[in-house]
Amino acid sequence: VQLQASGGGLVQAGGSLRLSCAASKNIGNINTMSWYRQAPGKERELVAAVTAIGNTQYIDSVKGRFTISRDNGKKMVYLQMNSLKSEDTGVYYCNADTLPFYRTYWGQGTLVTVSS
Repeated sequence: VQLQASGGGLVQAGGSLRLSCAASKNIGNINTMSWYRQAPGKERELVAAVTAIGNTQYIDSVKGRFTISRDNGKKMVYLQMNSLKSEDTGVYYCNADTLPFYRTYWGQGTLVTVSS
């Protein structure tokens, strides 16, 4: 497994969860690390991303509630999710890509369920 995601679960609306993703030591030159999610019946969407130098981006619906961070030394990426809403429910996938030789890697997904 190249990327191992964890931290999903069942939480009430308004609650918090923290997702973690560990990249394999075999993956070198990681550039951007991201979290995607796929809600039931919908396409996978980018939730948040962080570059190797710490630049971040978020989809509008999570701005101010979610925070993405990374530990380059440990090859970890995190997603702190606060004030969760039912529409945040879905399977969350971590992703990493490499440069200068571009490759992309996916984690196995972790389920987040927010009950209203």
